Amino acid sequence: MSTYVSKEVREGLDAARIAGLKKISRLRVEMDEAHYPVLRLWRNGFSVEAGSVPRLRGLVDLFDGANHLYQCLIVAAEEDAGEMCYEFKRNTAATDKAPLDFYRDPDAPIALLGPGD
Repeated sequence: MSTYVSKEVREGLDAARIAGLKKISRLRVEMDEAHYPVLRLWRNGFSVEAGSVPRLRGLVDLFDGANHLYQCLIVAAEEDAGEMCYEFKRNTAATDKAPLDFYRDPDAPIALLGPGD
């Protein structure tokens, strides 16, 4: 039995796989005010659809729906089966507040009340 698959069938299977990944993924990458759907995310990088997303480079933001997950410095790695894979050079978790430059004791009071308050 032959395992050869014609180019047209392979392209059709890749297109169906990418359409399925786009449907189930809530992840998106933002660069220069433009948003692109992320097909897969792993520890060292992510992938997007190769044909419809321009080549990304530099600083991007990753979102899960409306939640800002990471600010990343990326570099293109490889194109494989209709997906363009990118690797993280730097991947910083996004926070909603500025980092403290001192240690805050967990048992410290939140506010001080004066006499008569």
